[in-house]
Amino acid sequence: MSKLMIIGCGGVASVAIHKVCQNDGVFDELLIASRTVSKCDALKDKLQGQTKTKITTAQIDADDVEALTKLIKEYQPDAVLNVALPYQDLTIMDACLAAGVDYIDTANYEPEDTEDPEWRKIYDKRCKELGFSAYFDYSWQWAYEDKFKQAGLTALLGTGFDPGVTSVFAAYAKKHYFDTIDTIDILDCNGGDHGYAFATNFNPEINLREVSAPGSYMENGKWVEIPAMSIKREYDFEGVGKKDMYLLHHEEIEALGRNMPEVKRIRFFMTFGQSYLTHMNCLENVGMLSTTPINYNGQEIVPIQFLKALLPDPASLGPRTKGKTNIGCIFTGKKDGKERSIYIYNVCDHQECYKEVGSQAISYTTGVPAMIGAMLVVTGQWKKPGVFTTDEFDPDPYMDALNKWGLPWKVVENPVLVD
Repeated sequence: MSKLMIIGCGGVASVAIHKVCQNDGVFDELLIASRTVSKCDALKDKLQGQTKTKITTAQIDADDVEALTKLIKEYQPDAVLNVALPYQDLTIMDACLAAGVDYIDTANYEPEDTEDPEWRKIYDKRCKELGFSAYFDYSWQWAYEDKFKQAGLTALLGTGFDPGVTSVFAAYAKKHYFDTIDTIDILDCNGGDHGYAFATNFNPEINLREVSAPGSYMENGKWVEIPAMSIKREYDFEGVGKKDMYLLHHEEIEALGRNMPEVKRIRFFMTFGQSYLTHMNCLENVGMLSTTPINYNGQEIVPIQFLKALLPDPASLGPRTKGKTNIGCIFTGKKDGKERSIYIYNVCDHQECYKEVGSQAISYTTGVPAMIGAMLVVTGQWKKPGVFTTDEFDPDPYMDALNKWGLPWKVVENPVLVD
């Protein structure tokens, strides 16, 4: 039995909280903490009669390390699950170290202010040395390795779907299907339709920044960067059909490249409709995706944050969204001296997710693995001192948990490959 503290109460957090409460044999106490405590209280009231898990709530500013440390020490959880914003990863890691508890998150750190001179200096150096220019990368969190080791604490990074499940798929393929893996193609297909002219399926700031950035992939241990959305392929996805997908930079490429250096090429593709791309290009062209503050009528605003206020809240898309997602990895390599290829993937239905937990499949496919990662840490199955991504542990208990908790996976031999 264990106590968990969850920071955040958005769409993904809501799913993770539902799943924690379903898993009340492991999690007997839960603290939900967020800047907006009314959201936490509403969710607590909704779940209270459906679970044996004792739920409490608290108001917290996750940027305030001192206040966060104090709250963690008062509650004394076995672990902290961060499903707030990636901007807050480092402050929450600092608080976990100060309070002496394990840390879990779903996405790697990126700065809120990309024009900050100190951050920019380190970023420019990394771009020059490594060859990719994405604002998000693991270096900031990997720098905590010695601190977590010395404290005897575990930091589990990126236990969402991608990153997270896709990296576990890679570890599982390596353990059970291949002697050597040559290529990994990660495919993220959302075939859902929410009926709006334009909306994002998760936090608009993070989503739009990610999609509008240059794409990149890893080949023979080095980064290859390309103009945004310049590599397009079509793929026929089970449960969805044929979709256009585009090569993007994504964080699990960085971790897999480091932890599986024998893999010759790692790429990430995501599907987009033409309407989405047209809207996004227009918004970018007029400066609405900028993170640089501007002065408007004597008030300083950040364009992308203003845009976020105008767009539908991703957490509100659940009742409107129909269709399915298909997310997985295609692997090629060798087993017993013979060429082999497999596709490991999950198909998730938006409406089924909404019936179960009141969220669409994008939140569901991230929130369920967040609970699974937290469960494996607090039960000791994935626990050792240091900072880790999900491909660095035994994949079998995670894969079993995916089947149990709502994300069943399939393995297909000899799939159609992406050229």
